[in-house]
Amino acid sequence: MNHSMVSEFVFLGLTNSWEIQLLLFMFSSVFYMASMLGNSLIVLTVMMNPHLHSSVISPKMIYDIFRKHKVISFGGCIAQIFFIHIIGGVEMVLLIAMAFDRYVAICKPLHYFTIMSRKMCLLLLVAAWIIGFIHSVVQLGFVVKLPICGPNIIDSFYCDFPRFIRLACTDTFRLESMVTANSGFISLGSFFILIVSYIFILITVRKHSSGSSSKALSTLSTHVMVVILFFGPCIFVYIWPHSMSHLDKFLVVSDAVLTPFLNSVIYTLRNKEMKVAMKKVCSQFIIYRRIS
Repeated sequence: MNHSMVSEFVFLGLTNSWEIQLLLFMFSSVFYMASMLGNSLIVLTVMMNPHLHSSVISPKMIYDIFRKHKVISFGGCIAQIFFIHIIGGVEMVLLIAMAFDRYVAICKPLHYFTIMSRKMCLLLLVAAWIIGFIHSVVQLGFVVKLPICGPNIIDSFYCDFPRFIRLACTDTFRLESMVTANSGFISLGSFFILIVSYIFILITVRKHSSGSSSKALSTLSTHVMVVILFFGPCIFVYIWPHSMSHLDKFLVVSDAVLTPFLNSVIYTLRNKEMKVAMKKVCSQFIIYRRIS
């Protein structure tokens, strides 16, 4: 048969232990809300300050923690895969754009505003979304018509290509290789390109002055942290040939819940302009409350 007979998928979830489920619920909820508030504050700050001109997995995971029958529809599973990879592709390109931005700012400071103009920033943003869309659609085009005849049980708490493909009642070796090449090796290649580029920046700065080197190291350390947090789970999940289910789940929970929270902390507490702008936003909010 050339079509799927499965209308929904059943998640096995993270664990069957009530105590661990309660701990995961509290952990996920606290960090998810903190990351949403933190990122919302960043967006609000950027919108209100003219000088400064991720929720696919976490909500479903938190909702399903205490449910005995964890299910997702076929369409919902496909939609989740699509948004996971389009957002992942966008973030991958933006991280490379950030590395280019740091290179220009540190190595060519006098030409920064000429090179990183508003037009260039807009071009990078559009390119990120186009590449993310193509990255997601190309893989999804091969997967969406797979015959899923059963079983319909996914040993996880979310849908993604590796586990979805394993449910197909046909030979999927070539398709699994394509997904590994598309998601795995692209992630690995991008990771090494970013790390090498940061090392090149530090070497270039160190040749000029040691003082600038320490300042550059402080600036780049935050970006390196974000790169490791983003690419670490991706590389393991898509490249490791015999993935361990429990480790996979731990990495994805960390990537879905903890990383967004740390991103908001890194991009605010380690950014002088953001801290100054947030103080202005908070003071304006306090003044408005007093007047009203």
